Amino acid sequence: MIEVMSLLASYGFFRGGDIGNILAQWQAAGVFSYVLPFLLIFALTFGLLIRIGLFTTKTKEGIEGPNKSINAIIALSVALMALQFDFVSVFFSEIFPRFGVALSIILVIIILGGLFMPLNAKGFNWVLILVVMVIIGIVVFQSLESFGYNAGYWWRNNLGSLLGWAVLIGLIIAVVAGSTSSSPDSSNLLSKILLGPPSK
Repeated sequence: MIEVMSLLASYGFFRGGDIGNILAQWQAAGVFSYVLPFLLIFALTFGLLIRIGLFTTKTKEGIEGPNKSINAIIALSVALMALQFDFVSVFFSEIFPRFGVALSIILVIIILGGLFMPLNAKGFNWVLILVVMVIIGIVVFQSLESFGYNAGYWWRNNLGSLLGWAVLIGLIIAVVAGSTSSSPDSSNLLSKILLGPPSK
């Protein structure tokens, strides 16, 4: 058994490579600190400028369209100036790992809610929106703590009462929305799996 494990380890070290080593090399090369933040800021700025149509130009056919060259220059300048100091890199390294954890929590809530809540429950959507807003607030404020912003201290002291109010408001919305639902099919996914579709 020991020989097999040493063989697999040597294969991973010499031939197969290691994803962790690749990511460590990318981090040492500045891919996560500079390249990816630059691409993200450039894409967002360029997309917003194209969307709002601030700078337009006329084509040969006389049709007005976005002036992509000016938009690209502005987006490039904004992205480069944003990376002038380490502020953006540090903030991105703080917020995006928490963002991944928050997405996992929201996904679990959606899966469990789909199992136990009625399939046409409008109240669940409102509760989900409320929970998502709370999670977004926690992620943002905890990320800002790395710059000395002390809003997270207030969140930690009042988290229990905030969650209590959020649950209470969510239950009220769920009850009100459930009582006004006119659809006859109010069974949830779990009951359909266990008991089959409702008989007509």
